Amino acid sequence: MQGRLQQIQTDLAGRLVEAASGGGLVRVTVDGRGTLRSVQIDPAAFEGRDAELLADLVHSAVAEAQRRAGELLQHEIRNVGPLGSLPL
Repeated sequence: MQGRLQQIQTDLAGRLVEAASGGGLVRVTVDGRGTLRSVQIDPAAFEGRDAELLADLVHSAVAEAQRRAGELLQHEIRNVGPLGSLPL
């Protein structure tokens, strides 16, 4: 069982999850473990916006991508069997 869980962690490191905020002005990619891999900011995000709003857009996109990665992890763990019922 432990070997299967390690395999899931390895597999998830290679899977990517994307999320966007601000109507697509900010796009982020995380791996299946929730580690941030890339941030893309459309130049239009800077036009007429302050740094605080841009920071909020980045934060929102990262939080959503990490939430999705967490759901992916939970889905994979549930497929393992009895340990899948343990909270993460």
